[in-house]
Amino acid sequence: MKKGAPTNGESPSRLIDARIKELDGWRGETLAHVRALIQQADPDVIEEWKWSVPVWSHHGIICTGEAYKATVKLTFAKGAALEDPTRLFNSSLEGNTRRAIDLREGVEIDAEAFKTLIRAAVALNRSSAK
Repeated sequence: MKKGAPTNGESPSRLIDARIKELDGWRGETLAHVRALIQQADPDVIEEWKWSVPVWSHHGIICTGEAYKATVKLTFAKGAALEDPTRLFNSSLEGNTRRAIDLREGVEIDAEAFKTLIRAAVALNRSSAK
């Protein structure tokens, strides 16, 4: 799904499916893998399509998933407020709000640490929504 392409009323989940298929190769596999981990960590997660990219939300945005030539970037909306003892965040570290994880070809994400980070983001969103 090209950036800025019309969505024609497609569901966000279908748009994400199409993006994964369009990416093909390691980027599509990586996006599909982290999507599955997000859904495992939070079965109530809401998939959205904003700014022409996949967005996962629960009481607010958890993270976005963008694909670039050399990386799949997961940007956490409130990442600076999250504990990251395993140091998954490796990008956008200078900001006061967001943090990101850049995944490169051949690099495996720590699935349990990632799911813990997703749950922490949901808990933060939930506490902020009150």
